[in-house]
Amino acid sequence: MTLTNRILLAMVAGIATGSVLNLLLHAPGVGEAVKTFADAYLVNGIFDVVGRIFVASLKLLVVPLVLVSLICGASSLGDSARMGPIALKTLGFYLVTTAIAISLALFFAVLVSPGSGVEMAGSASFQAREAPPLADVLVDIFPSNPVQAMAEGKMLQIIVFALLFGYAISHAGEPGRRLASFFRDMDAVIMKMVEILMALAPYGVYTLLSKLFANLGISAILDLAAYVFTVIGVLLLHALGVYSLLLKGLARVSPAMMIRKMRPIWAFAFSTASSGATLPITLRTVEKRMGVHNSVAGFTVPLGATINMDGTAIMQGVATVFIAQVYGVDLTMGNYITVILTATLASIGTAAVPGVGLITLALVLEQAGLPVEGIALIIGVDRLLDMVRTAVNVTGDATVAVIVGKSEKQFNQEVFDDPLADQHDDADSPALLKTL
Repeated sequence: MTLTNRILLAMVAGIATGSVLNLLLHAPGVGEAVKTFADAYLVNGIFDVVGRIFVASLKLLVVPLVLVSLICGASSLGDSARMGPIALKTLGFYLVTTAIAISLALFFAVLVSPGSGVEMAGSASFQAREAPPLADVLVDIFPSNPVQAMAEGKMLQIIVFALLFGYAISHAGEPGRRLASFFRDMDAVIMKMVEILMALAPYGVYTLLSKLFANLGISAILDLAAYVFTVIGVLLLHALGVYSLLLKGLARVSPAMMIRKMRPIWAFAFSTASSGATLPITLRTVEKRMGVHNSVAGFTVPLGATINMDGTAIMQGVATVFIAQVYGVDLTMGNYITVILTATLASIGTAAVPGVGLITLALVLEQAGLPVEGIALIIGVDRLLDMVRTAVNVTGDATVAVIVGKSEKQFNQEVFDDPLADQHDDADSPALLKTL
């Protein structure tokens, strides 16, 4: 079996195992000894420990991977003046796709009316984190201490430092060329670390999903079925429809091939619910299997993992309409426009804030004049939806990387069209070897 199929099998097995354990833990006829064993030794024991180790191992690679990849990408541009246009294109595409995502979410939420007939949960409560002012967020993008930024994992600051360092390397003559060679070697070593970790991915995916579904169960989904399936439906439409149209219309590449090569990334994103943790896999796939040159992929993918939140924007759109319907509030066209603008800008403005999905939703609700306490209605199923929308977010990162790479002629069509280049353990692909 290829690695992709092993990951997908582990994903299905994890969901099945977790669902069975959830039924076992809540079944009235099961003895306490069996429940204790399942809960203490399996769910919160083996599955919890192995899953957390796997996520920690993924996060271990994020900072060195972003730093080295961006330095290699910026330095490889040499004296080219294309860094500015690449940055503008990337940011522009991320903003446009986010605006499309929130608009689709509002349209289908109004059409489906997921909040009709839902009773308010008066006992639930939600405490929203306070979002920092936009001015502070912009200032915080620029690091005063790059070492501290790396230690704290502040991705925007790392991106700015890496771009500046790579640009300086490209203009430093012979010392710069020697240092650029060193970072290219470092990039190859880090990619090998990613390969080693990917070999263990099925076990991490299995344990993460087993624990999640053992705790979540099926009942939480059924209680808010209309809301859950509306969000998932719009997420799938955006990932498979909007991105496919953009790939076909702007990059002239096959969306079907793109979807095929996204499968292992989706499995990682779904399991970890973190674009940052999935970043090493996304970047390696975009470079080595989709044929996007490091000078573009090394910038667009890390930036996307930090600020691109199309999936989150879709959740915010559906959740806004859902909460308005539950509380009996009629939204005007002005409210809808406000929601679109707020959610689009907030996708960048609050990128460095923990728990960004619920924070930006709180901002959107406030701008629309809706009670923030309504977030408590959807917290129970938000973890599952977070997994799906993370898969959409990383799809957006890869899509924009391909489009920008094609427009900048930093794209290898032969690698992208190679059906074997999406197989991790295929070492005989001519196109892949040519890229390497």
